[in-house]
Amino acid sequence: MNESEHIEFKKSLSEQKEGLISLAAILNKHGKGELWFGIKNDGTPVGLQISEKTLRDLSQAIATHIEPRIYPQIVKETLTGKPCLKVVFQGGARPYFAFGRAYMRVSDADRKLSAEELERLILEKNRTHRGWDTEPSTLLLKSLHVDGIRIFVEKAGLIWSKAETALKNLSLLEGGQLLNAATVFFQSHPPYELRTAVFASTTSSTILDQHNTKGGLLELIEEAQNYILKNIHIGMKVQGLERIDVPEIHPEAIREAVINAFCHRNYRDPDPVQVAIYKNRVEIRNPGTLIDGITLDDLRDGTVSRRRNPLIAELLRRIKLVESWGRGIPLILEKEPTTRFEITGGWFVTTLLRTAEASEKTSEKIRRIIGTNNQVTIAELSEQIGVSTRTIERNIKNLQETGALRRQGPDKGGHWELIDV
Repeated sequence: MNESEHIEFKKSLSEQKEGLISLAAILNKHGKGELWFGIKNDGTPVGLQISEKTLRDLSQAIATHIEPRIYPQIVKETLTGKPCLKVVFQGGARPYFAFGRAYMRVSDADRKLSAEELERLILEKNRTHRGWDTEPSTLLLKSLHVDGIRIFVEKAGLIWSKAETALKNLSLLEGGQLLNAATVFFQSHPPYELRTAVFASTTSSTILDQHNTKGGLLELIEEAQNYILKNIHIGMKVQGLERIDVPEIHPEAIREAVINAFCHRNYRDPDPVQVAIYKNRVEIRNPGTLIDGITLDDLRDGTVSRRRNPLIAELLRRIKLVESWGRGIPLILEKEPTTRFEITGGWFVTTLLRTAEASEKTSEKIRRIIGTNNQVTIAELSEQIGVSTRTIERNIKNLQETGALRRQGPDKGGHWELIDV
């Protein structure tokens, strides 16, 4: 192992200041690299005395003297029997400063930037910085799910050849490096999460059901929509010769609210998108407030021209999940005019009001029918009440969990015996 534009060696922690200058210089040139303590310039390990305090002090020094702040990985590694410190770092918020000065890596040396060079770097950053989704990822191409990329390409109406070509065509690969948006859509083992819950009343005091689901962006969008539709009232109407499910909240409003939550969330915040279903409303929450200069009125009017994650939005547009920027919230209001939007505690919250009485009346009808026929089937309840079997199953589950009903079947004919308690 040799020093390079990406790697810097320091013999001891007495050279900590010089090491941090090298760290900032490498960030300004390459956006990531390694800093080692306990190795001579020629690559010979000499070792260090390393304790927990050593790790804490180095971490504190980096936090104090490097701006903007970074969050490096600091680990102890043994090379040829010598304990050394390895600092792995990355960042996409150039320019970086060490002890108040900016440096650039040139070969294996650190050169102080002139005022003119620093100004040029800042101007370049302002021209090219579009958000987290366009920043370089530390993941490699092999960490992506190739079949997922192929399916996306086909949905987008593009010609498939190989994963690398597809990623370049989708602006997800620059200079051989993946961008963060690629990991949101195609990572084989994505860390992104959806948190869902159903509550018994208008507060969160009693939980009837809850799930945490991990997956890629498209999987989580589908899961969130399905979870809401599974847990709200579904009526039926006759159209021609068919009976059609009619959810108490318009499906298009649900779809747009869910897509907005994943498309425009703050991906720098580790908290997951949340779906909370109450007796009288559905709340869809995503971490992240509005971008500077954008107001809730701008969103309602559909006059927004800026997005937190424009590359993610563009990918969703390619597969027709997003029609045009700024149209999501006006479409929600068109389908569900009583929808509320608010910013609270660093979260953007969309509240879709539901017909609470509908679910209550369905449960009362179920109890009344079972009182006269405790062998009635789910299908028969659906037919008599005029709602979907999915709604019947959900209401029966809630009645069981609240102790109003219990099951003693099914028998050989597929009937359910429900008994009041």
